[in-house]
Amino acid sequence: MAAKLVNRKCLLLIQVLVSFLFLVIVPAAFALPLRRLKSLTVIKEVNRAGPYLGVLTVSTSEDSAFFATGAFQPHKTHPIIDLSGRRFWVGKIHDKKILYVRCGVGMVNAAAATQQMLDLIDVKGIIHFGVCGNVNDSLSIGDVVIPKQFAHTGIWDWLNLNGTSNLDHVAELNVASYNVPKAQSLLWVQTSKHWLQLAANLEGMELKQCVNSSLCLPRKPKLVVGLRGATSNTFVDNASYRIFLVRTFGVSSTDMESSAVVMTTLSNGFPVIALRGLSDLAGKQSGENAYTKFGSLAAYNAAKAVVQFIKILQ
Repeated sequence: MAAKLVNRKCLLLIQVLVSFLFLVIVPAAFALPLRRLKSLTVIKEVNRAGPYLGVLTVSTSEDSAFFATGAFQPHKTHPIIDLSGRRFWVGKIHDKKILYVRCGVGMVNAAAATQQMLDLIDVKGIIHFGVCGNVNDSLSIGDVVIPKQFAHTGIWDWLNLNGTSNLDHVAELNVASYNVPKAQSLLWVQTSKHWLQLAANLEGMELKQCVNSSLCLPRKPKLVVGLRGATSNTFVDNASYRIFLVRTFGVSSTDMESSAVVMTTLSNGFPVIALRGLSDLAGKQSGENAYTKFGSLAAYNAAKAVVQFIKILQ
């Protein structure tokens, strides 16, 4: 009789454990894949209406600027796709099909989001935009630049004093005189020539001059096409390093994502262009960095230029 009671208790325990396994552990283990499966199903449906122009920005302020233009019209059935921690917006601008995403700060985020978009969505090219530091004294905060090429200025060969390097794809920074490093050859990545030529038609477009009624730029911002940009995982706010970038590479802007987006897109065989609003002086200023005052304006001007570029894009 005792043996039967023990067997019943064991059977009950097994039933409880099996129930727990299927009701709690198994659903929890498959929750993420199921969400991903749902997103991939939506992507499959969205792709049937493709191809799309991929639009990729960086931060929340640029995100806000993009939607503040009022040009983006969300898809009625599938306006958003949540996948791998990112939210993709599906819609139209000037009757052109758009897939929009905010990638996050830095080159890893930029490259990952770009590759994700290219792998999963039927796109025909990538338009990248954001803000950047101004290292060109002929430009001003609020201007928008559309560079023809970008250098990855974050690959360095750090040497000891009097050290030497045999590498030819990086620049050298001598620790004893880091403000005047010796540059070697660097890889420049080119934006798509035919898109750049088309973007030249945007020069002369009207850009926003004031943040509000009490905070305005001293002159009307302008859009300039064909300069050079620098990219690294560094927010440049140093006057000496700013001078080094200009003298060594001849760049006019510095940001943290563009070369990663351009390189990733080109390596996949798609056209790409990058538009950047000048938000600060990259360290030339005295006192507070101008980004805190004019970052939102620079972001809006870049977003507005994106909308106009999409309008004239064939």
